[in-house]
This record gives sequence, structure tokens and C-alpha cells, in this order.
Amino acid sequence: MYAVDRLYEAVARKGPVCVGLDTAPEYLPPAARRSGVQGILSYNLALVDGLLDSAACFKVQIAYYEALGLEGLAVYAKTLRFIRDKGGLVIGDIKRGDIADTASRYARAHFDGEFEADFVTLSPYMGMDSLEPWLDYAERKAKGAFVLVKTSNKGARDFQRCDLKAGGTVARAVGDRLSALARSYTGKHGYGAFGAVMGCTDIVEDAAMREAWQNLFFLIPGYGAQGGTAADAARLLRRGNGGVVNASRSLLTAWSASGGAPEEPDIVYAVEAARLAALSMRDALTAASGGSGSP
Repeated sequence: MYAVDRLYEAVARKGPVCVGLDTAPEYLPPAARRSGVQGILSYNLALVDGLLDSAACFKVQIAYYEALGLEGLAVYAKTLRFIRDKGGLVIGDIKRGDIADTASRYARAHFDGEFEADFVTLSPYMGMDSLEPWLDYAERKAKGAFVLVKTSNKGARDFQRCDLKAGGTVARAVGDRLSALARSYTGKHGYGAFGAVMGCTDIVEDAAMREAWQNLFFLIPGYGAQGGTAADAARLLRRGNGGVVNASRSLLTAWSASGGAPEEPDIVYAVEAARLAALSMRDALTAASGGSGSP
């Protein structure tokens, strides 16, 4: 069994919400900010406890922790470990893209070391051989990855949407190669061990890509604070499964948008606001995709 099989089954049980723990200090409720970096850890752990039953997985963006130095990286490692100890699935959002021995060291760090995650994010733009050291862990330790194909930022048009002489776009060529690779690493639910990052804020090619790459599980950013709607994200799902939809800021700061907040919201209040926002997101995605979560 690959990690993607576990993720597929988690989506079938809980829906396609992926909670992004891109936990900047300013996203913390006021009562937690006074604790500094440890306040981030406390908020992360409380969010995991509160949302584990309504989230298919969690995504932890390493940059938010690297920016805080060694203490921040310790919080990153403890957050990953806590999620996995609770039986949850976690994506280490690290976007590595090197080759050969360097890639092997990165893979060891994030699939075997203190930063061990179930999935990572990878950039393929040095070539398909940049994925090879990570694939070994898919076989040996049932790990997975999401490879950048079509992202949700404005600059995605600079290269990803460029036309190729052979036809199609750069993004389409990357996805085609990834789909071909997936045929050699297919899990029991028909998805490859390595899936694709597919932003939901530009819908021009979405339907065609979802149809073409039915063996790729999608990590879908762009929902919520980045402008993507439930209808946008649902185009990249297959009857409610085949992908997870990430939301970070809109969940982490839901406490600041909810009415009737106390004068100084604490972590308990903030987690409940995030939980309600995640449930609302799940319901909207389920309705928009028109499915049960099990294609």
C-alpha cells in the first residue's frame, strides 16, 4: 500500500479538506501570541486535535518554520510527529527539486529523519531524474509526493502555460510524464504513488487535465484566501475524491472573521472557529463535486 491509498481512503471517510498549517505568528489568536514560537506549536497541536476528524490530511509549509530559525524547525518537526502519532496524514511542503546525491539527502531528511512526513512536494524542472531518489521511499516506506504541475500563483503563466512546438503546454507535458510514471507505481485505488499539485484558480485547462490524468491524485491549492471557490476546486476532483483541497489562512484565521468573538480570543475559541470553517468547506466541496468521495 502506498501513502496515496491511505489518503484516498481518508478522503472517502472525511471529505477532501487539507488543512494547511502555514502558521505565521500573526495568524495566532491574541492569547497565544505572547508565547512566541511555542505559541505556534500550541496552536498547531490544538488544531490537529480539533480537526483530525474533519480533515483528510494536513500540509505543513516548512518556510514558515525555517524563518524562525532552529526553534522554528523544532516546532516543524514536532508538528509532523504529532500528526503522524495521532494517525493523521501529513504533507511536508518543501518543494525540493535537486538531483542525484543531493536529492537523496533531501529524501532521507524528509522521509527518514526528524522531518519525516507521509508526503512531500517536489519540483520536477531539473528533469524526471530529480524524482528518482524519492521513488525508492515510495516502495520501501509507502511514501508519496505531489509534483508541481500547475500552480495557483499569477506567475504560473510565465512558464507553465507556455506552448511547446510539439503541442500542448509545459504544464501538460509535465503532467503527461508524471501520469506515465504513475503506471509503474499504482496503488490499489488506481492512483500513482506520486500525484500532482494542481492550482484551482485558473480553470482553462482543468477539465481536460483531470480527464487526461485519471491516475494522478491532486493536491489542490488556491482555495479560499487565494480566490478559488468550491466550484473551481471541484473541477479537479473525481466525484469528491481523487484529490485534496488545501486551505491555510482562511482556516487559521477563521477566529478573526467569526461574529461574537470574545475580546481576546484564545486557542480553544480559534480551533472551534477553524473546525466550523473546515466543515463548511467540506460541505461546499461535496456539494460542488456532486459525489460521495469514492469514484
